[in-house]
Amino acid sequence: MLRNLTAALLIFAALVLQASLVNRLLGAYAPDFVLLIILTLAALRGPQAGAVIGFSGGLAYDLLPPASHTLGQYALLLCALGYAAGRMGGQSPMLTVAVCAVVAPGLAAGIGALLGHPGVTWTVLRAAWPRAALCDLVAVPAVMWLLSDRYRLRRRRGRAGSTGMGSTTSWGRGTA
Repeated sequence: MLRNLTAALLIFAALVLQASLVNRLLGAYAPDFVLLIILTLAALRGPQAGAVIGFSGGLAYDLLPPASHTLGQYALLLCALGYAAGRMGGQSPMLTVAVCAVVAPGLAAGIGALLGHPGVTWTVLRAAWPRAALCDLVAVPAVMWLLSDRYRLRRRRGRAGSTGMGSTTSWGRGTA
């Protein structure tokens, strides 16, 4: 319960800071901290939790004003990316988050084009995707370091009071 509340508060704080501060200060060169936090949480918590966190964060992103895209576009994108990051994150979370962060802007533009968004063209995609991917890649290590450090501390504390078997079963961790 506390992990879910912490994840929700992290995403809410990232949404507010992204919309009010980061995008205004850095403009087109702002990393997408909401995306990176969702991907990091998904990589650390697994595919089912990643899909739920991605959908919830994406829906909140869709509702954040000024929204000029179709409602549900980011919910779909972040749900799929959250599942993928959770599925592949066990082996190498840093690499998984970095790959998903590079792929995300292109997928967002592709979904926007499929849904008929008039601002998505090949010219815009060629200009915006490398810049967005590079900005996200620069921020991946910092976000991963901050969130994985807190996650490891909580897991150690949780295992200290376990039954002595040395590992936590998947059904004992919760799903979201």
